[in-house]
Amino acid sequence: MNNRRIINGKDADVMQLYPMRHHFAWEAYMAGNSNHWLPTEISMQRDIEQWKSPTVLTDDERKAFETVLGFFTTADSIAANNVVLGLYKHITSPECRMYLLRQGYEEAIHTHAYQYIVESLQMDESRIFNMYREMDAIYNKDNMVLTLNEGIFDPNFKTGTLEADQKFVENLFVFSLIMEGIFFYSSFAVMFGFQRQNKLTGSAEQIQYIMRDESQHLNFGVNLINGIKEEQPEIWTPAFQQHLVDLVKRAVVLEYTFATEVFPKGIFGMNAAGFKQYIEHIADRRLATVGLPLQYNVDNPFPWMSEAVDLNKEKNFFETRVTEYKTGGQLNW
Repeated sequence: MNNRRIINGKDADVMQLYPMRHHFAWEAYMAGNSNHWLPTEISMQRDIEQWKSPTVLTDDERKAFETVLGFFTTADSIAANNVVLGLYKHITSPECRMYLLRQGYEEAIHTHAYQYIVESLQMDESRIFNMYREMDAIYNKDNMVLTLNEGIFDPNFKTGTLEADQKFVENLFVFSLIMEGIFFYSSFAVMFGFQRQNKLTGSAEQIQYIMRDESQHLNFGVNLINGIKEEQPEIWTPAFQQHLVDLVKRAVVLEYTFATEVFPKGIFGMNAAGFKQYIEHIADRRLATVGLPLQYNVDNPFPWMSEAVDLNKEKNFFETRVTEYKTGGQLNW
């Protein structure tokens, strides 16, 4: 019998993949390798021309683009730290650790992408990369995540008790379902709004690849949580479930507050009410993945966002050589 566990297993210090138990992790690792990309292979020439033009972009569009970059630059570095410094040492499944190594590398690629965009457009790097210190709407989202991860970052933290294992699952939930599954999504919507307007398409292309990666990170986190629930059902108490629901409700308010404060006039036809409903719709989808009750029951007001995620697998959607990394088939989401 294969007794491997996601946490609290044995022989975690040796990376022996067989006998493999958590096949979802190996599949995620292989998909990540197949979908490899690098930001420097995406042309930014058209973006540079549009950014320099006094007429192509409005002031509101420039502000929205800069603010989204300001959030992204901090968020992915926080996610990378969580993978490398928090999650990895407590995961005892070798195949899950394999994917975490891939995920950490992808977070580095995302940070590289933001730097590449900022540098290509000759933006004020210090202002973009320090925006989380200057804008409450960004700081509050980051602070919620950083405050909640303090437990597993404690050098004395160990899994193995009900309280500690719940704390670990809370961290997984916050990073996978809230940070990567909710806090990125109004910013994704703005970036794909640019794409739909045929503006800053090189930047939007990079964000689309990032969104694909983040969707994989989200799904992996969901599988980890559901796997731990199956292996240790005692952690999934009614009180703990309600705590997770409350965290999502708190995150939803922070996310649509960010959207409405940053884009007070709306952008590309997306207004404050639309952002609020979209984030609530996304939150319900996240809750459902781990068997928690829906809280909002609203429709998706931005159906084109689903198209941005669920691209036709046969479609070489930006006609660039990035997709040539995929061997033996086409890109998978």
